[in-house]
Amino acid sequence: MKLAIALTLASMSTLTAAAAVIPIEYPDTPRGEVVDDYFGTKVPDPYRWLEDVDATATAEWVAAQNALSLPLLAALPERAVLRERLEALWNYERYGLVEKIAGRYFYLRNDGLQNQSVLVVEDKAGAAPRTLLDPNLLAADGTVALTQYEVSPDGRWLAYGTAAAGSDWNEFRVRAVADGKDQPEVLIRIKFSSIAWTGDSKGFFYSRYPEPPSGVAAGTFDDLANQALYYHRVGTPQSADVKVFAVPEEPKWGFQPEVTRDGRYLVVSIWRGSAEEYRIHVMDLVDPQQPVLDGPVLRLVDEFQAEYALIGSVGSRLYFRSNAGAERGRIVAADLEAALPDRWREIVPQQADTLQYALFAGDGIVAVTMRDAASRLLRFGLDGQPRGEIALPGLGSVPDLSLGGMQISGAPGDDELFYAFTSFNQPATNYRYDLAKQRGKAYQPLTLGFDPADYVTEQVFYPSKDGTKIPMFISYRKGLKRDPATPALLYGYGGFNISLPPTFSVSHLVWMEQGGIYAQANLRGGGEYGRAWHEAGTKQRKQNVFDDFIAAAQYLVREKWTAPSHLAISGRSNGGLLVGATLNQRPELFAAALPAVGVMDMLRYHRFTIGWAWAGDYGTSDDEEGFGYLYRYSPVHTVRDGVKYPAVLINTADHDDRVVPGHSYKYAAALQRAQADPARPILIRIDVKAGHGAGKPIGKLIEEEADRLAFIRHYTTR
Repeated sequence: MKLAIALTLASMSTLTAAAAVIPIEYPDTPRGEVVDDYFGTKVPDPYRWLEDVDATATAEWVAAQNALSLPLLAALPERAVLRERLEALWNYERYGLVEKIAGRYFYLRNDGLQNQSVLVVEDKAGAAPRTLLDPNLLAADGTVALTQYEVSPDGRWLAYGTAAAGSDWNEFRVRAVADGKDQPEVLIRIKFSSIAWTGDSKGFFYSRYPEPPSGVAAGTFDDLANQALYYHRVGTPQSADVKVFAVPEEPKWGFQPEVTRDGRYLVVSIWRGSAEEYRIHVMDLVDPQQPVLDGPVLRLVDEFQAEYALIGSVGSRLYFRSNAGAERGRIVAADLEAALPDRWREIVPQQADTLQYALFAGDGIVAVTMRDAASRLLRFGLDGQPRGEIALPGLGSVPDLSLGGMQISGAPGDDELFYAFTSFNQPATNYRYDLAKQRGKAYQPLTLGFDPADYVTEQVFYPSKDGTKIPMFISYRKGLKRDPATPALLYGYGGFNISLPPTFSVSHLVWMEQGGIYAQANLRGGGEYGRAWHEAGTKQRKQNVFDDFIAAAQYLVREKWTAPSHLAISGRSNGGLLVGATLNQRPELFAAALPAVGVMDMLRYHRFTIGWAWAGDYGTSDDEEGFGYLYRYSPVHTVRDGVKYPAVLINTADHDDRVVPGHSYKYAAALQRAQADPARPILIRIDVKAGHGAGKPIGKLIEEEADRLAFIRHYTTR
C-alpha cells in the first residue's frame, strides 16, 4: 500500500509555512501474516521480514526509504546554514585524555575535521608530539576506527583494537612505540574485551569468542557464546595463545581482565549481561617478570550481586570501588592473604555524592563523584581520610575521553594527575594537576570558533508523575527570554545506570546559536543517584522513565520555555526507545522527534546479537510478567492507526550489530502506515557502512547532524 503525504517547506527567516508543497509517497512495505502467541495473547508482527538485513527485499526497502528521505532532508531550506555552522564549529583542535606511561605521554588528537582522531605520543614532558597510529590511513573513507589501546608497562609496545564500519567486532594488533611498526600477528574474534599487560611487558590478557559453529553466521545471536580469557605473547600467532580462564557450563558469561600495577595479580571481572553485577576471581601470577599462567584461582566475589571495579593494590590488598552495601558507592579493600570474614575492610564510606570512578595517584586516591548530575573531584588517603577537593571550573563534568573507560589518569608515586572538564558551552579541555603542590592548569588550551560566555546553563528540579524530583539542565544563548514560541530540544536516556552530566556537543551548540533551547533531563534508570535510582527505571518500573520524560516536556511548556508545537525530543539507543515510547504515548505533546538506533521491538530485542544482555534492565517476553509490561510500551506494538503523530526522523545503520536495524525498520513502517497528519512526515535515514555510532567518521557525523537539526528546526518553527 502506498500512502501520500505532503511535506511543507518553511522559511527559516520568516518561520512561517511557505507556499511550496512537495507531494511524496512512502515506499511500499508489504504486511506479512506472522502472528505470535504470548501466553494466550495473539500479537501480529507484519513486518517480521524486515529483520533479515541481508535479504534482497530488505535491501530494496532500505534503498527506497533513503531515496525518499535523503533528497527531502537535503531540500530543507534550513540545512545549508546549519551544515555550514556545524562544520565551522567542529573544526577545532581537540584532545583525548593524557596518559603517562614509562615517562611518555599518550593521547588522541584531532586537527578539527579529521574523520578519526590520531594517537600521538610525547617522548618526554614538553616534547613535540609524534604520530604513533593514524586510523585515517586504515580506510580511505574513514570507516575504520581505533577502539581501544593499552601501552605496555615499559612503554615499548602498544596493543590496540580496530573496528570497521562501526561494528562491535574488533581486531587486535601490537605496534612498537619506538618506530610505529606492527608485529605480524592479528588477533580476531574479539568483542567486549579489555587488554591487560603482564608486568614483564611481553604479553597481555584478552577475551575472545571461538569460531562460530557450522551453519551459524558470525556476529549473530547464536555466535556470541563461550567467551574465554587468553594470554597472548608479543610476536607469536594467535594460534599459540594460552587459554587462561573459561566457564564452559555458562556460555553467556564474559570476562574482563586487569593486572595490578605491580604485575602480581590478574583480576578477572565476570559479567553475564548489562547489569553492573560482577563476580571477581583473582589469579596470583607470583612473579611479575615470569608470570605463572596456571596457578590457582581465588573466587574473591562469587555471586552476581554488586559492582566491583579495581582501583589499585598495595601488596596483597586489592582496592575496589563498589556499591555492595552502599547504593551510591564506596571504596573497599580485600586482603587476599587474610581469612574470611576479616578479608574485607571499608576504606571510604558512602558519601552524599554518587561515586563514579577512582584510582591511585600520588600517595593517595582521587575519585570522581557526582552531585545532582554534575562532577566533583575528591582526594583521599589510602586509609580513606579526606584530603579535600580539586576545584573544577564550573557546573560541568569530568568526561571519559579515553578509549578504555578512564575519566582521570595518574599513577601511584607520581604527582601528575590528568583530567578533562566539559560543560554544555565548553568542549572537553585537558588539565594537569600537581598533587604535591595542589595546583593545576589547562594542559592543552583550546582555540574555539565561539565564545563560551555567550551561553548559559541553569539546573531545575521538576516533579514527575509520582512526585519524584527529577533534575534537568536548560541551556541557551545569553539574552534569550522565555517565550512559548521558542523552539526547544529535549534529550534523555534513562537506562543501564548511565548518567547524563553536562557535556559539550557541537550540534547542540549550533541549535542554541540559532535561538533554540537545549534541555537535558536526568531520568530514573540512569546512575545519577546510585543503584536505587537506576532500578527505579528498570523492568516493570520502566514506565517511570517515560513519565519522567513526559513531565520534563510538561515543565518546559508550563514554565513557558516553549510550547508543544515548538518542542522536539531526541535520544539514542535506549534513548531511542525512550523517544519512541514517549511519542507513542503523548503524540500531541511534541512537534518533532529524533529516535536514533533505538530498541523498538521489546518483545524480540533479546533474540538478536547481544540483546540478551539487556534483560537486566528490560526483562524479557519469555515470561508472562515480562511480556505484560513490555507489550504495554513497546514502540513497534503501541503505534495506533489514525493518530496525528509528530514529524519523526528515525536514524539507524544498515549493519548495526548492537541494536539491529530491524528495530527501526519495523517502527518506521508502522508509523508511516499509521500517520494521520499529512503535514508531518515519518522519515527514516539509514546510514550505510556504519554501526551503532562508535567510530563514525566526522564527515558522516556532520552530514547526519545537519539532517537532524534541519528537520527539527523546520518542524518546530512553523
